[in-house]
Amino acid sequence: METLKVLLVNGSPHKDGCVSTALSEIADTLKSEGIDSTTFWVGNQPVAGCIGCGACVGKRSCFRNDKVNEFVKMMDNYDGFVFGTPVHYAAASGAMTSFLDRVFFIDEFNGDHFAGKPAAAIATCRRSGATSALAELNSFFAMKSMPVVNSSYWNLLVGSTPEQVSQDEEGLRTMRNLARNMAWLLKSIDAGRKQGIQSPPLE
Repeated sequence: METLKVLLVNGSPHKDGCVSTALSEIADTLKSEGIDSTTFWVGNQPVAGCIGCGACVGKRSCFRNDKVNEFVKMMDNYDGFVFGTPVHYAAASGAMTSFLDRVFFIDEFNGDHFAGKPAAAIATCRRSGATSALAELNSFFAMKSMPVVNSSYWNLLVGSTPEQVSQDEEGLRTMRNLARNMAWLLKSIDAGRKQGIQSPPLE
């Protein structure tokens, strides 16, 4: 039986920072539920925004050969996604939003490969601003027919360092519940597909 897989996207410029700590908690819980996961780091180099040039249409790749194209090449191998961001001025990181603008634009005009695949957003913050950052990321999923996975509280962790984040017991519990919800939904979709129930077509 083919194992279900989730791609965890780290949108922080710090590879092993707070967002990584949150995603690791999710990865461990997914593993306990029999779900494989891989972490994709957006990186700490500048990520250009989408300029709407249309060069990707029909090609499924951006003329800027960077992390965006790397992600697009691998995304079809995954059944679900978790996108994590630090909070910068009550919003998702600039790199994350530029990355997602281009990834989702490419998908919009090249086959809607995200449709029907569950997605979740998580955020880490020093004190506040996480809910607006989460709303920003969730907007991408809402426009691509992606079931949005939530938890027992807003999908956030509080702390300025990985050590502080690791002490946020409620936040860590929220990440674990999120992972279990993701696993449950993936298994439910997979079971339905095996019974002949397919994702609804898009008009």
